[in-house]
Amino acid sequence: MSDLRRYPETAKPGSLSSDVTVVGGLAFVTSIPTDSNGQLAGETIEQQSVAVIENMRTDLERCGSNLNRIAHLTIYLTDIENQRAGFNEIYRTYFEETLPVRCAVGVARLARPGMHVELTAVAAV
Repeated sequence: MSDLRRYPETAKPGSLSSDVTVVGGLAFVTSIPTDSNGQLAGETIEQQSVAVIENMRTDLERCGSNLNRIAHLTIYLTDIENQRAGFNEIYRTYFEETLPVRCAVGVARLARPGMHVELTAVAAV
């Protein structure tokens, strides 16, 4: 695909993939709650929710998009029953007017020990 663009600079330290790929005017993004050193950002769902959304915002802006252009968002939570409310509290501060289609999925574990949330999204560029 000649219009496929990867953004390797968005990959977190130690990652095995780019966090953003753009093809056909769409950005495919995955974000995890890490700080600028690649370390897990915080221990609570609220702290990690801020970090994961901020990371997604940064990655989308690098490829010419933004949070308001997200068409579909998938939220992975390790304890959906107890973490969903905390995630939603933070989510509402970022997504007030332009709400993407979204789904939340409860998972047993994520890639890093202590990681509570991961996001994937499709956004218009």
